[in-house]
Amino acid sequence: MSKIVVVGVNHAGTAAANIILDNYSDNSIAAFDANDNISYLGCGTALYIGRQIDKTNVLFYSSKEALESKGAKVHMKTTVDDIDFDKKLIKAAKEDGTLVEESYDKLILATGSKPICPSVPGIGLEGVHYVKLFQDGQKIDSDLDNPAVKNVATIGAGYIGVEIAEAIQLRGKGSLLFEKQETCLTGYFDNEFSKSMDKVMGNSGIELHYGETLLEIKSSNGKRVTSIVTDKGEYSVDMVVLSIGFSPRTELAKGRLELGTNGAILVNANQETSVPDVYAAGDCATVLNNATGKPDYIALATNAVRSGIVAGHNVCGAALQSAGVQGSNGIMIYDYKMFSTGICTDRARKEGFDAVFVDFEDTQKFVFMPEPNEKVKIRIIYDRISRRILGAQLASYRDVSLLLHMFSLAIAKGFTIDELPLLDIFFMPHFNQPFNYITMAGLTAK
Repeated sequence: MSKIVVVGVNHAGTAAANIILDNYSDNSIAAFDANDNISYLGCGTALYIGRQIDKTNVLFYSSKEALESKGAKVHMKTTVDDIDFDKKLIKAAKEDGTLVEESYDKLILATGSKPICPSVPGIGLEGVHYVKLFQDGQKIDSDLDNPAVKNVATIGAGYIGVEIAEAIQLRGKGSLLFEKQETCLTGYFDNEFSKSMDKVMGNSGIELHYGETLLEIKSSNGKRVTSIVTDKGEYSVDMVVLSIGFSPRTELAKGRLELGTNGAILVNANQETSVPDVYAAGDCATVLNNATGKPDYIALATNAVRSGIVAGHNVCGAALQSAGVQGSNGIMIYDYKMFSTGICTDRARKEGFDAVFVDFEDTQKFVFMPEPNEKVKIRIIYDRISRRILGAQLASYRDVSLLLHMFSLAIAKGFTIDELPLLDIFFMPHFNQPFNYITMAGLTAK
């Protein structure tokens, strides 16, 4: 029997705790989290801010009570201040200042990530928000109810920034989206795909400001934001949402555990760290990127859940290795859908691949089939020398999200572009074409 402590109980920590509680009942488990809720699906923040869903309770799939009903001891609103890795001792403080110490035999760190804070004046003004926790979303939602808030600047055009900018516009506010790159969603998509999303957003009323860097947040009254300043001008706004990105929350590990990409805790395929009996999972840890074959930092809830599952089994003695990740992701803005997996062309070339791509666009079904029959655009990135598929991108008003899983598996298994047109893909006029865009992309690849 082992005494297991889990620090951080959101996606990775919840997954690990449930694996332990459901499968290894001879172990005891204590969990710590500084927040007052667990398992929050942050991807739903923009949905309720934009009134696309009307309830927030559906964004939680577990709770303190659920874990305790299985036998866990759960310390919520309790911050872990220090870990003595030699003595195997957790030191924490509750909200009221009460100190808590907990010894462990095995430890899982699932401390997650934190929003990147830009070093600019005015960051602490009223009306300046981050997007991470459930409480952050509630503050943004409440602020948008203020009729005095008419124009809102979102800083950062990654996934969260794009979704928040749409939500703000759906609430009837002037939505200004700022990004220092020349297009949105860089890192996930090649420019041709990103620019198609730019067009959708621009046509829907979002004011796009690309190639601009935030320099200052200003206030005319010394309290609340009234404008922002970039390297290209000053803009009058009543509210600012910062969505620049995330960094791993690894203060407890620095100087004690080996760190890898982006300062995340370096782990092996068993989620083990450089210190015996200490595991790490979720946004605080590295993942193996199957496209590059290297450790990477990809902060996605899907990766967190899977790494938590692996950590939960291994901490109890079952040898289960991570299968690695491809960073599969998707987004829908104004009903326009884009999906990607693997790495984009620029990233592939920076990683040393002789990367090329093939594009193909066609309707989903034969033209004689009744509407709807939306067009689908596909790009497949592959290595010219090995022919191995490195990434895939899809864009359409049709939901082709399930197709991405095929490409994710193809990357994980080393599938080549030349094998693609020989893949057994069924044909029926109701669903697709015999020479569909997947097959045609493979056949036309050089």
